[in-house]
Amino acid sequence: MSALAVPLTLLGVAAVLTIPVWLIAVVVKLVSVALPRRRADWAVDLLRWGAVMAAVAAADIYLIGLGLVRFAVSQSESGADSAPSPLCRDEMPGAIERIAGYEPSYVPLGFDCVLDDGTTYPGSGVYAWMNGLVLAFGLAAVVLRWAGRYVAERRAGAQDGA
Repeated sequence: MSALAVPLTLLGVAAVLTIPVWLIAVVVKLVSVALPRRRADWAVDLLRWGAVMAAVAAADIYLIGLGLVRFAVSQSESGADSAPSPLCRDEMPGAIERIAGYEPSYVPLGFDCVLDDGTTYPGSGVYAWMNGLVLAFGLAAVVLRWAGRYVAERRAGAQDGA
């Protein structure tokens, strides 16, 4: 087992524990925007805050996936029932005798099972949607940050012109 296995798995567990805090923060912020008597610059603030929260979500989902990959590797390397990898056996039960190994991937997240003829198949479909969510939240963070800058510059230009 590598020296990074336990810390990376623990990072994944910590990321899972931050999800409720993230959800509460999003709900509180959205409620505060919906209430009357909000600040004049609430739109810029909301865009900037949304960019930060989208970046946090992307990092959180990536860390959870990283922990899952490390857990799968750990599960495949140690224990009486570790070979062939439990993920590979569960995904393709009829090919147990053909499984030659596994290939973990950290960017993008993935855990591929290698057959004796060199072909691979995904050990779990969860990594595909996790990669998609990381990409979507990352792009949302960039777009929201850009939109926040645009709105702030436009507001500043309107105030200078008035």
